[in-house]
Formats: sequence, C-alpha cells, structure tokens
Amino acid sequence: MISRKHALASDHIIDAKLINAEGKILDRRSMGEDLFWAIRGGGGTSFGIVVAFKVSLVTVPETVTVFSVNRAGEAAKQLVNRWQHIADKLDDNLVIRLFLNPAQSGNRTVVVSFTGLYLGSVHDLLLLIKKPFPELGLVKQDCTETSWVESALFFAGIQNKSLDALLNRTPAAGIYFKGKSDYVSSPIPLNGLNEIWRLISEENFKLQFSPYGGVLNTISDSETPFPHRKGNIFSIHYAFTWSNPNETQKNLETIRRAYSSMAPYVAKSPRAAYLNYRDLDIGRNNIRGNTSYAEASVWGHKYFKNNFKRLVQIKTKVDPSNFFRNEQSIPPLSSK
Repeated sequence: MISRKHALASDHIIDAKLINAEGKILDRRSMGEDLFWAIRGGGGTSFGIVVAFKVSLVTVPETVTVFSVNRAGEAAKQLVNRWQHIADKLDDNLVIRLFLNPAQSGNRTVVVSFTGLYLGSVHDLLLLIKKPFPELGLVKQDCTETSWVESALFFAGIQNKSLDALLNRTPAAGIYFKGKSDYVSSPIPLNGLNEIWRLISEENFKLQFSPYGGVLNTISDSETPFPHRKGNIFSIHYAFTWSNPNETQKNLETIRRAYSSMAPYVAKSPRAAYLNYRDLDIGRNNIRGNTSYAEASVWGHKYFKNNFKRLVQIKTKVDPSNFFRNEQSIPPLSSK
C-alpha cells in the first residue's frame, strides 16, 4: 500500500542468503551482482533457495489514515471512470485501491469499495483529496487514524484482532481460487467499464484495481527484474473463489472468458502480467523434457518484458542443469 511513496519491497533488498544448486550458501558478495539482481523480483525459486533477505527500512509517520467507502451502481461507475484519470497522479503519500464486487442483494449490480491509505492525519487527507477527487465525497466519519502496522489489520479485514493475528499463516481450508492479472496504461473507456459491470454482475467474480505512479515512475524498468513501472496507471487482479470442487471447471472457464473480453482495454505487446499473481494459463514449462527459450518467452515476456533475456542468461550461468524448476521457472539456454 505504500509503493507509490517508497517503491516495492524488492527495491529495498540490500543483501540476501541463497542456497545454490551446489548446496553452497551465498551472500550478495559471493553470488555476484547478476544473481543478486535476478532474485530481487525475478522469481527466486528459479535460481536457488532464498533463506534470508536484508532490507533497508523506510520511515513512516506515527499516524496514518485509512478508509474504505462503498459506492454502487451507475454512480460507482462514474467514480471509477474519474479515479482512473487521477489515481496515478495523486500525492505520493496517498493510495486509493478499488475492489469491484457483485452486490450481495441479488439485484445484479456492482459495489465498488474505494479503499485508501494516507501517510498522515485525517485532517491533511481531507484537505488533500478535495481538489483531485471531490466526487468521492470522503468525510471525516469515513476515516480512521491508526499506526502503520495496525493499518495492516484494517486492510486484511481483521481490524478487531490483535497484531498477533498478522503472524497467522494458516491458509483458509476448503477454498479454491483462481487469479489473473493485467496492466492498464490508458483509461478504460466507458464501453469497457460497461463490459466490466456486465461481467461482474453476471459472472459473480471480483476485480481489484491497484494504482501505480508516484516514485515507481522514477525507477528504471531494468533496475530489477520487475519491469512494470512508468507508464502504468493501474494493475488489475481478477479473482474467483469457490468451495465446491465440482464447480472448478465452470469457474475457470468463467474467469478465462472475462480475461479474454478485457483484451481491448489493457496493455498490449506484450499483454503484461504480475508475477505474484501466478497464472499458468499464459504458459508453463513442459512436464517432460526441456522448455525452449521461445516457449518460455510466451509467459516470460509478460512477467518480465525485456528483462526476461537477462534472467535466462543468468539462469544458464548459475543453474545450467535446471535443478531449480517449477511450472513457470526461468529455463537455461541449454534447454531445447
């Protein structure tokens, strides 16, 4: 939530401990700058087992402000349209993320949650947001002042629990999930928003819009393997969850249809994707035999753009036998 102000966590890694294919434990100095570059956003599991990261910390104010306001129907659509024109241009201390969900009332409409974090007081937030986004109608009663670490409880939807809840890593049982992702570099036209409204209300899945801009615009696409920086307004996360395993195939087909229908409105050449929302639909390594550079490029360029070539070169150097591999790991050039 603070990437517009302080960039990504991977941008703050200053050292690491990694076990390579030979079983040796390497730090930044012994692994070299190429491998150190690769594991900061290039999928560390392709190159070894990362057992520790050392990161530089950032300073946040003692008080931050959080809010989440819901808007529905046609009014919400107009607010989303306005948001996508200003979200990446807001003050770096402010992020407003959108969650687009089907209404629970069964009236086939869409509810949009405008969920935000401001690194400062509610008083300053209300003054700041008045000019770029008065249409949202944010008021003091919508906002809560808290500490930064307690804001994590708010965004996880567990604000009534103690901070110890953040240590609970037990996944929810009996829940199936499928996610996909896109990047948006030009505002989606109204006919595209109409299509989104139709998809959500009829197909019953969820979208998340996460704004970019801020300091992300100042970092080179090749600084780390993560290339999605300047030029992106926001990313889209498509999410579908279900509990009945018999509905799996139907739900997978639903989210794939939705993804396909969004093609005219998102970034192209390549149609980019976010690595942390792993999506095997866009390609995967061969189950048997090697995967060629050309085959892996299908998904590699979506995740890493021009950085994919360098990742493959590093993989070829440090793990030519492809010991560390998974469905979408980086292949060595020796793979044919």
